[in-house]
Amino acid sequence: MTQQIPTLQWQGDIEGVLVLLDQKLLPAKTELIVCNDVDQVWIAIQELSVRGAPAIGIAAAYAVCLGAQVALDTELQPMQQRVGQVCDYLAESRPTAVNLTWALARMRQVADQATDCGPRELAQALLSEAQAIHAEDAEMCKSIGRHGADLLAEFPVGAGVLTHCNAGALATGGQGTALSVIFELAERGKQPRVWVDETRPLLQGARLTTWELMQREIECTLICDSAAAHVMAAGQIQAVITGADRIAVNGDAANKIGTYGVALLARSHGIPFYIAAPTSTFDMAIATGNEIPIEQRSGQEVVQGFGSTTAPAGVAVYNPAFDVTPAELITGIITERGIVATPTRDRIEALVGRNE
Repeated sequence: MTQQIPTLQWQGDIEGVLVLLDQKLLPAKTELIVCNDVDQVWIAIQELSVRGAPAIGIAAAYAVCLGAQVALDTELQPMQQRVGQVCDYLAESRPTAVNLTWALARMRQVADQATDCGPRELAQALLSEAQAIHAEDAEMCKSIGRHGADLLAEFPVGAGVLTHCNAGALATGGQGTALSVIFELAERGKQPRVWVDETRPLLQGARLTTWELMQREIECTLICDSAAAHVMAAGQIQAVITGADRIAVNGDAANKIGTYGVALLARSHGIPFYIAAPTSTFDMAIATGNEIPIEQRSGQEVVQGFGSTTAPAGVAVYNPAFDVTPAELITGIITERGIVATPTRDRIEALVGRNE
């Protein structure tokens, strides 16, 4: 197995730096981005150098620590004001992934509740909170993998699993969400055969998911997004597992564009469709997926995403980054706390808790 390169890591103390693996360059190059200030992290999030809902949240938490560094030699109140400004700024980097605002809310709370301490003590508390968010995510990934593998324990050795986009170590602080289930199945000797949608337009499946699976020597086959129905009809797929960036209280789930279509195909072919995500991905403040904001990205990603022009100049382009899969198409949601089978509001609230 190839040595794993950390997706993101903090180096140093309260005056340290955040180091990111530049996912825009994978799989051709493995280069690191050393972030010394909050602007660099904002750009890295917006331009997808770091991506995946949990990883975005972790990166943003560390970015708050970077942003607070400019106020280390002031007083407590200016430091608290600076943290609030940084949190507001980072929240604008990407709108769909709820883990971003969830992590920023935790960092903001640490600052707001600080009393009788200096800015350096607050900076240490902020760094400790960011590191806790990172460590908690790694543990959640392991638990998601175990619960998912238990759920699929009766699947035959060599069963086919389709995944869309990338929900592995590159997207989290641990070993992933959807891919964590696959990694755990492989550890148990189930030898899953993974079918990987390329995931247009930025090819996160082709560039990132296959890279992770091949590093771990797990059998995988890359297909064009448009080939998924054909592969299902041929009987090659026994389950679909994807991640999610935000899940409404009724179970509607936003994930990378194209996931909704995959879920429809799975239903048509009688194949179970699972979402794997930590409970932090649930947005208990929104009732349905209709309330989830869908990020719109540049048309250049479609017509000239990797340097080659693939459409006439001036053509109109519609490029939503996500779509919403209705809860009725989801067989179950795999979380670190267990499975929400046939998700409904009541079942989700029983597992996650009610929004207070």
